[in-house]
Amino acid sequence: MKAPKPSNEGQRLAALRDYHILDTASEQVYDDIARLAAYICRVPMAMISLVDDSRQWFKSRLGLLAEETPREISFCAHTILAPKPLIVADALEDPRFADSPLVTDEPHIRFYAGFPLVSPDGAAIGTLCAVDRKPRRICDAQQQAMEALARQVMALLELRRISARLAHALEQVKTLRGLLPMCAWCKRIRDDQGYWTKVEAYLQANTDADFTHGICPECMAKERLKSSPSVSAAA
Repeated sequence: MKAPKPSNEGQRLAALRDYHILDTASEQVYDDIARLAAYICRVPMAMISLVDDSRQWFKSRLGLLAEETPREISFCAHTILAPKPLIVADALEDPRFADSPLVTDEPHIRFYAGFPLVSPDGAAIGTLCAVDRKPRRICDAQQQAMEALARQVMALLELRRISARLAHALEQVKTLRGLLPMCAWCKRIRDDQGYWTKVEAYLQANTDADFTHGICPECMAKERLKSSPSVSAAA
């Protein structure tokens, strides 16, 4: 049975893409988590699955050859519909999955335990899942351990996103390093092409900064002094 799309699908996909993780190379740190998941649940297969618009792509996979599968036959597409884990003891007994090609053909899934990967803003972008070719169950301790591992996956993804943003910010800072040629009278800045631009325009072109305007206390005091009646009379 094909899973419906979440009500926040647009937000969810935007959150997923913000991590810039899709189609990246394998990384040991994610592979280690997949191995731990398989060990905890005593299963031959485990994956870190990210649910894209029309596919589920595996950042890490153990015991599975495919790098991705269509979303319409994905177990994980069902998992992301709720914040709690999806445990399927026997897929052949579950009407949602009994006729899935992932059950009737390779890899012949019978047991599935999926744990949502939820971003800080509440978007479920994928799952950490454990899979077996025979029916089974997991105990509360195994479930809690898997939930902890899923949180670790999200911590790694958040670290990746923050690091990318910091790298981008540093690149912008580099454009402002060194001496900036500034007019001593009008305070305009000369850019690399020799054009003189206002400070605001220069910074907006070279950073992500936005500007609001106000009056500092010193200038406010000078303005009040200039407009004071006593000062005008003395003049």
